[in-house]
Amino acid sequence: MPLSKAQPLPKIDPVTAQVIAGALNGIALEMGHKLARMSYSSIIRESEDFGAAILDAKCQQLAECAYSTPLQLGPIPGYMRGVLKAMEEDGEEFYPGDVIMHNHAYYGASHGPDIGIGIPIFQGDTLIGYSFTTAHHLDIGSSSPGSCGIVDAVDAFAEGLQFKALKLYEKGIKNRQIWRMLRQNIRSSQVVVGDIEAQVAACRVGEQRFLELVNQYELDIVLAASEELMNYSERMLRQAIERLPDGTYKAEGFLDGFLDDLDPGKKDLTIAVTVTIEGSEMTIDLTGTSPQIDDRPINMPFVGTVDIAIFVTLRSVLLDTALMEYVPQNSGLVRPIHIVAPKGCLANPIYPAPVIARCCPGNIVADTLMKALAQVAPHNISGGIGNIKVASYSGALGEDYWVYMDITEGSYGGRYGKDGMDGVDTLYANTRNNPIEDIEAHLPLRVTRYELIEDASGAGKWRGGLGSIRDIQFCSPGQMSLEGEGNKYAPWGIFGGQDGTPGGVEILNPDTDEIQILPSKFPCRKTKSGDTLRTISPCGGGYGAPLERELTQVLEDVIDEFMTVESAKRDYGVVIDPVRLVIDEQATASLRQQMISQ
Repeated sequence: MPLSKAQPLPKIDPVTAQVIAGALNGIALEMGHKLARMSYSSIIRESEDFGAAILDAKCQQLAECAYSTPLQLGPIPGYMRGVLKAMEEDGEEFYPGDVIMHNHAYYGASHGPDIGIGIPIFQGDTLIGYSFTTAHHLDIGSSSPGSCGIVDAVDAFAEGLQFKALKLYEKGIKNRQIWRMLRQNIRSSQVVVGDIEAQVAACRVGEQRFLELVNQYELDIVLAASEELMNYSERMLRQAIERLPDGTYKAEGFLDGFLDDLDPGKKDLTIAVTVTIEGSEMTIDLTGTSPQIDDRPINMPFVGTVDIAIFVTLRSVLLDTALMEYVPQNSGLVRPIHIVAPKGCLANPIYPAPVIARCCPGNIVADTLMKALAQVAPHNISGGIGNIKVASYSGALGEDYWVYMDITEGSYGGRYGKDGMDGVDTLYANTRNNPIEDIEAHLPLRVTRYELIEDASGAGKWRGGLGSIRDIQFCSPGQMSLEGEGNKYAPWGIFGGQDGTPGGVEILNPDTDEIQILPSKFPCRKTKSGDTLRTISPCGGGYGAPLERELTQVLEDVIDEFMTVESAKRDYGVVIDPVRLVIDEQATASLRQQMISQ
């Protein structure tokens, strides 16, 4: 039975609240450490594309593992609400010893490959919370190998197996038929099933540690401390919103979509954001966003992707820990925010519209929201971001599949007082770089090039970040697919800063000098040994007028080979001796004066 909603919580002193907060965070961190160390796949083990959290019985997030990714952590309350909704529809209920598996994108999940595993936590016969993990899996039995780049999926069913609140364990008894089904219908099943088992183990740790905490302090004290922390986080966000001027602020962003498609409704798509601030409340309205694409998977689940892109951006902009005290991450932070998106648009699709490639479009939602907030919080935002690309590499070794997922890191735009970050995952995805040594030690792939792009960032008083170039070569026949954005629309510059540069995709083969140019996304295609996929990230937009950039910063960028002598002169009005690498200050002053007067 659930905890009674009418039960009043006791008052809690701040010291006890902080002690319990530390204990809850320790639980979530231990869960994440357990999951990362037990996982088979590099996307979890190295890139940390997972989430771990403790929820109360109302599905409020009490604590999360800080070194996992926002796009895995943020959706967890929505996953659990979706689980409860699905169970109610089917007349199911929880019992002690249950373990649930869930990945339905229209019941709270971010997208199909991000499988959620949850354990209801019982104290006696009373349900007091949930221990929950999410993780990106290498394959879920989709129409082509891997769990990314399935950009030709015509509906949700083509994206892979859908798990809507299935019990892996019921009353402590393992449901062996579901585990058999997983092994029989998923490529590289030993890896994927091993990762699922790691999630179960991590959830069991969370369950055990939470019960220990409750037994130490009593349940009502733990819940009172959690409520106090959620109220604090809510209060801090409301205060940050109140400091902004009331009003309505708009911005638009753009998606490549499917640039090689003859249908104009599948490319050059719009993300529209309207921010309305009234006191301590903020409404984010996505009306004006392009309609959903019924048979292509770049639609974004409203719950699990769109809402998380918005929540993460607002927290980053309004509660920047570099500028203020740390504010606990919990469900209190969502209370002042209201999100609106018309049913049937890209940001609120109707089932069974496919959504598996929702990551890069969701980054544009976050990027466009930041552009709108620039009108009221100019010192807290960056120029346009360089979006990531996500590739799937796979092949067969005898009767066994190998599957690998690789993320080409993007870049950030320039920000007030600092240049944009180079070669990093962006916004809500925020995964870690997977080391080359790990790739080449475990897979028939070779990384032949991995470097920052030179001479391509958006010029500004604070320049945009540099994206990366990554070449991955097949050492045996296989196949690959890709999803991405930003090959047509460059990251935007702001406050006089210049736009960055778009990305690119190329295929090379040692048997020919020809380079094949591809769009930002393509479905599964066969490869020969020696074929190389080159992914080129966009470079971030500049912030502020380039002619206001410090001369020494321009010189340092030339010395570091981030830009050429010619670009320094053209974009920044800085004349540098190409041999001695020193600034000609007299020529620079004259050139800058000439450029200002033009």
